[in-house]
Amino acid sequence: MIVYELGCGNKHRFEGWFASSQDFEQQLEAKLLSCPLCGDDKIVRLPHASYVNTGAAPEGAATPQKVPQHYANLGDEVLAKLIDHIIETTEDVGAAFPEEARRIHYGETVERHIRGTASAKDVDALKDEGIEVVALPIPAHRMGKSH
Repeated sequence: MIVYELGCGNKHRFEGWFASSQDFEQQLEAKLLSCPLCGDDKIVRLPHASYVNTGAAPEGAATPQKVPQHYANLGDEVLAKLIDHIIETTEDVGAAFPEEARRIHYGETVERHIRGTASAKDVDALKDEGIEVVALPIPAHRMGKSH
């Protein structure tokens, strides 16, 4: 799953979730994308800061989950629905995420939507290889849920 920061001709900003970069390009070219606020179909991809959730916590200490800036404006109910959707439509591969993301990227296994945990070093290495990863603030009590 790839998340892009998008904008319309009326300067509204919103996120779009896509199966792949090709999926985004196809939907953009076919004019299937429109602004959820005003309906404008002149959509552009905007630059955005990445957020990496390493899943690391100080030795056994529970720390509150920070919500990345680009999710802060969604509101609790919308964010909860988004998390529910991601959990229902992805496979949790846990700590095997970096390895499994590589296997999918290089065509060594069937392409599918996965989620899991990765260190900041692993995320940087994945990005260096051209593998797009997105962090989502899934609360700790939801981490054990599967689809």
